[in-house]
Amino acid sequence: MVTAQGPEIHRTPALPAAVVDGWRELVAADPAGSWFMTPEWVLAWWETLGAGGRAGGAEIAVWRGSEGRVEAVVPLLRTRERLHPRLPLSAPVLTALGSGPGAADHCGFVALPERRAQVGEFLAARARGGTLWLPDLDPGQRDLLPPGARRVALAACPRTDLSRGFDAIGSRQFRANLRRYGRKLAAAGVAFRWVPPKEAGPELLDTVLRLHGVRRAAMGRPTTFDDRRRALHARVLERSAAAGPEQGPAFLLAERGGQVVGVLYGFRWGSAFAYYQIGWEPELAELRLGTAVIAEAVRACAEQGLSTFDFLRGTEPYKYRFDAVDRFDESWLVPHGGSGALLGLKHRLKERRRAVPEEGE
Repeated sequence: MVTAQGPEIHRTPALPAAVVDGWRELVAADPAGSWFMTPEWVLAWWETLGAGGRAGGAEIAVWRGSEGRVEAVVPLLRTRERLHPRLPLSAPVLTALGSGPGAADHCGFVALPERRAQVGEFLAARARGGTLWLPDLDPGQRDLLPPGARRVALAACPRTDLSRGFDAIGSRQFRANLRRYGRKLAAAGVAFRWVPPKEAGPELLDTVLRLHGVRRAAMGRPTTFDDRRRALHARVLERSAAAGPEQGPAFLLAERGGQVVGVLYGFRWGSAFAYYQIGWEPELAELRLGTAVIAEAVRACAEQGLSTFDFLRGTEPYKYRFDAVDRFDESWLVPHGGSGALLGLKHRLKERRRAVPEEGE
């Protein structure tokens, strides 16, 4: 039986174990539930990226049934949103805790069907006190949005259906190319190994950070996935110990001579794997090590019976060679006062720039 009683509000990440377990079960039961909605991600984010005061305005609203069962969870954060990446101007907003810095996709809240109306009313009440900014929500969150919500951005998140097996993915030519890359890498002494959740230690995080960094440096491109993000992912590893035996961070390693020369890092949740980050030794780029690492990760997920390989945000062409199909995350704004007007203007200008063709097109 659903009661009209309001939620309990938690203002520290030290939640009761029963709440954490119930929250995780809600995400697992939601067809649109993702790793980035779990307590493992959200609470680790709060404890690390939010520890310096950024998350001082954080709260987690929890609805329970008459027998104490967790029926809805809404993690929120009062913070400031930059108006321009190169200017120190920002506006106060209320947003989803765990989104933004850290590069989370498919964000959002979880609620049983009978609680979703109450969650929507709760968010509407919160929006009356300030601007509500909800980036990168899964489209399954639309029915929770307050009146006046305006979609201001879409982010393509390609994903590959693994139900036909690895050998059915991609064109015939692409599969032939993968076999050729594999033979050349094997001749160079490179072998691949899957490291499932619960078997990965923090030393693999250091390997990912190092190889990702050298790859980006070789490309002449900056990255935000550096030592400043290590604390978040180390805490995610620690918190994931409480999740199911096959849930949480996993790695695909490319090894040569006892050394890791390539690595792909992501999160297994339910029947999906979310590919988060990658790195490899630049000296092996000519052997197409990066493509081979991704292919071996897709193969490992298919062989484990997973249904989806989620490439997360970005429309890089290589993703579509693996037959990935776009699913779009949505960013929503409920403007209020001056901050809402400024953020609305920011997104209107961004949309206008996207609509103007580049010179020569």
